[in-house]
Amino acid sequence: MDVFGKYRRVLITAALPYANGPIHIGHLAGVYIPADIYARYLRLRGEEVLFVCGSDEHGVPIALKAMEECVTPKKIVDRYHRIIKKSLEDFGITFDIYSRTSSSIHRHTASIFFRCLYDKGKLVEKITDQYYDARARLFLADRYIIGTCRLCGYKYAYGDQCESCGSSISVTDLLNPKSIVTNTLPEMKKTKHWYLPLDNYTKWLKKWILEEHKEWKPNVFGQCKSWLNAGLSDRAVTRDLDWGIPVPIEGVEGKVLYVWFDAPIGYISNTIEFFPNDWEKWWKDSSTKLVHFIGKDNIVFHCIIFPVMLKAHGGYILPNNVPASEFLNLEGKKISTSRNWAIWLHEYIDEFPGQEDSLRYVLIANSPENKDSDFTWKDFQIRNNNELVAILGNFINRVSVLTHKYFGGNVPFREKLTSLDQCVLNDFFSKKIIIENWLEQYRFRDALKEAMNLARIGNKYLTDTEVWKIADKISIRRATVLNVALQMIVNLTIIFDPFLPFTTAKIRKFLHKENLKWNQFGEMDLLKAGDQIDQLNLLFVKVEDETVEKHVRKLFNTKS
Repeated sequence: MDVFGKYRRVLITAALPYANGPIHIGHLAGVYIPADIYARYLRLRGEEVLFVCGSDEHGVPIALKAMEECVTPKKIVDRYHRIIKKSLEDFGITFDIYSRTSSSIHRHTASIFFRCLYDKGKLVEKITDQYYDARARLFLADRYIIGTCRLCGYKYAYGDQCESCGSSISVTDLLNPKSIVTNTLPEMKKTKHWYLPLDNYTKWLKKWILEEHKEWKPNVFGQCKSWLNAGLSDRAVTRDLDWGIPVPIEGVEGKVLYVWFDAPIGYISNTIEFFPNDWEKWWKDSSTKLVHFIGKDNIVFHCIIFPVMLKAHGGYILPNNVPASEFLNLEGKKISTSRNWAIWLHEYIDEFPGQEDSLRYVLIANSPENKDSDFTWKDFQIRNNNELVAILGNFINRVSVLTHKYFGGNVPFREKLTSLDQCVLNDFFSKKIIIENWLEQYRFRDALKEAMNLARIGNKYLTDTEVWKIADKISIRRATVLNVALQMIVNLTIIFDPFLPFTTAKIRKFLHKENLKWNQFGEMDLLKAGDQIDQLNLLFVKVEDETVEKHVRKLFNTKS
C-alpha cells in the first residue's frame, strides 16, 4: 500500500534533547510521542522507515554546568545521555538509533560538512568585537555574561535572554555586564568567525516554503513567513569555546563549530552510524520523505537554517514536513527546568510503575499540536479513570470475563450476524480511514480520539445486546455477540498500537495474537473459533485523589 506517491521510504528525525539535564513531560508531549506514533504507524503499514535521534552534547550550558560542578563536560554529557536514553526507552520511543553528538562519527561528519561549505566559498569570514574575560583569558559566549535587563531591571539576566521577563536581548544591551567566570567586568576584543549568509537564500526559501509548502501547519508556516518577511541576517557557525568540535581550518585554535550548526548534522551522522554503507539513500535520494518532529522553539533551525545548510552543501534532500508542536505548560505555568517546575520522566517511571501508557495517553489527548496546552494532575486522573479505565479497559475486561464465564476462555463460534451486529461493525471499521487521515496529517490527538470512539462502540454493543441476560437455551446468540466483541478487541490492538504500545502488547499476549499489520484491520476472523484466550489482569489502574494531592504538593513544594 503506497500512501506517499513518489516516496519509497520515510526518514523521521526527532529534535536532539540537550544533555545538560534529564527530560520532562513537555519534551515527551511535544516531540517524542508524536514522532513515535508516526514511526509505529508507518511500520505497521509495512513502509520502510528510519527513526533517528541522539543527545545534543556541545555548547555553553554544558560547559557552564561542568564548571559549576568542577568536572569535565564529558562527565556531564555521559551522565545525562544515559538518563535521557533510558527515559525515552522506558516510554517506548522506538528509535532505530539513538546516538550522540560527541561520537567520533559525528565529529568527523560535522567537520567534513563545514569544510565543504568553507571550500565552496559558502561561508563569510568576519572580524567582530566580542566580550572577553582578560583574567580567564576567555571570549565570553552570551551565557557567560550576566547583567541588568534594560526592560525589567532584573539584575541577573543572561546575555541572550532575561529569564525574569522572558525577553530575548543582545548581550550589548545589558547594564553592568559581568563575566560569570571571574565576576569581573569584561572588555571588548576583536575575534574572527565564519557566518552562514542566510539572506542569500531568501528568494529560494520564499519559493520553497511559502509557495511549495502551504500544507505545513499554520504555526510553522506563519513563523517561517514572519522570519522571511522581517529579513534574514548572517548567522555565525563558529564560536570561541573549548567544548565542541574544533573548527577544521589550519591555524585556528580555541574555536569550535557553533552548537546550532553541528546539532542538526547529528541526524546525518546518526544515519551514517546505523547504515554506514547505505546512508545516502536516506539523505540524497529524492524518493525518501524527510520529516522533522520538533518543538516550536526549533522551527527556525529546521525550516530555514538547516535547509540552507543542506542547500549550500548540495546533494541533500530537504524536509517534506516539519510538524512542530507548541509548548506544554504545567499546572498553569510554563515548564522551567532551571526552577525545577517540571515532571521528570525518570521520576514518573519510579512513582507510577507499569503506567507508561497512562501518561502517553493523557499527553496525546491533551497534545499542544496547534496551541499551548496545560497538564494538570487532576486532568491526568480524570482522563485515566474516565477514559482508559472506564471505556477501553472496561470493554476489554468485560469481554474477557464473559468469555471465560460462558465459554471457558475459548473463542465461541459465530453464527449469522444480525442487522444490529452488521451496523455496529460497519460503524466500527469505517473509522479506519478517518484515523489514517488524521495520522497522515500529523493530527495525533484527533486520531486518538477516534480510536477511543472504537472502544465506546464496543461498550455500547455489549450494553445493547445485554449478553449476560441471554437465556442458556439461546446461547448461540451469546456466542455470536462475544465472538464479534473479541474480533473488535483484536482489531483495537492494531489501531491503538501506535498510541499505547505497552497496553496493546498485554492484550495481544492474552489473546495469543502477535505480529498484526495495519492492513489487517477490518478482518473478522483474526481470532478463530476455539482459540484459547487467557485470563486478563486489569489493564489500567485508577488514580486516587490522594495520589493527585501528593503530586500537586510535591510540585508546589519543590525548590529550585
